[in-house]
Amino acid sequence: MQPELPPPPATYEHVAGLIDHALLGPALTSVEVIEGLELARRSKVASATVRPCDIEAAVRVLDGSPVKPGSVVGFPHGSQSTAVKLYEARDLLRRGAREIDAVIAISRLLSREFQYVQTELQQMADACHKEGAILKAIFETAYLTDELKIIACRMAERTGVDIIATSTGFAPSGGTIEDLLLLRRHAPGTIGVKAEGASTLDQALEARQAGAMRIGSTQTAAILKDWKARLAGGDPGRPS
Repeated sequence: MQPELPPPPATYEHVAGLIDHALLGPALTSVEVIEGLELARRSKVASATVRPCDIEAAVRVLDGSPVKPGSVVGFPHGSQSTAVKLYEARDLLRRGAREIDAVIAISRLLSREFQYVQTELQQMADACHKEGAILKAIFETAYLTDELKIIACRMAERTGVDIIATSTGFAPSGGTIEDLLLLRRHAPGTIGVKAEGASTLDQALEARQAGAMRIGSTQTAAILKDWKARLAGGDPGRPS
């Protein structure tokens, strides 16, 4: 059954609260990371997702704000062993990460080694929840059939994953609106869905209409500038 579409956003906070500001580019300098974190803090987005080496900076800059410091595990292909992923997650949590975006074992899922994938997700979710953090499992839908996407949704439900994400932004292509609709249809309402890679306001609004509760983007400033302009014009509405 198709889930009921959410109402159109009406305030600045509605859109800002969707965004995970992504600071994951390999060429970002430390100065650029700090500038991005300060932007996230000013903008009052949901979270700022940084490279593991930058988590202390994120915790420091975001301290006292509602923006959650987050980082990535098994990035970008999910090929690390479970033990390595767990070490990475626990290290990030110890250093202050409150949200973990972990790439599932893509190759194992494609090999239909479902127990391996489910056990890994369970251990990751347990580690995050023990520290009061949330786990976002990245499926990387560009590599998966619809059948495998649905199976991954079921595993996320069984293991207590908090949010499922379409992609890392580092695959040959990102998640699609069709992917979002499929994930939202097959994941329970207790699990959020995250879209990755929106670069415009209309793309962000379209993803929200498809059921996304979080949207990963590097273009936060442009999206929120356009949203303020649309609000000032008195007609925020749906994607144009």
